[in-house]
Amino acid sequence: MREGKAELYARDLTAARWVKSSKSGYLPECVEVADLGEGAVAIRDSDNTDLPPLRFTASEWAAFRDGVREGEFG
Repeated sequence: MREGKAELYARDLTAARWVKSSKSGYLPECVEVADLGEGAVAIRDSDNTDLPPLRFTASEWAAFRDGVREGEFG
């Protein structure tokens, strides 16, 4: 069963494994992504990890990812 927004924001991310894109190289401005399972993800600013991360359901993340691939944001 896929989680909704409230359930994603209720999760404790203390043990989350954050990954920075290999495409970012050594740039200081970057985001990190944590896989929350079943397609859901959390995203945070790599320079401000004390700020609360954003969390996206599988369908939200898929829509964003597809938009990037189709050039909607460029």
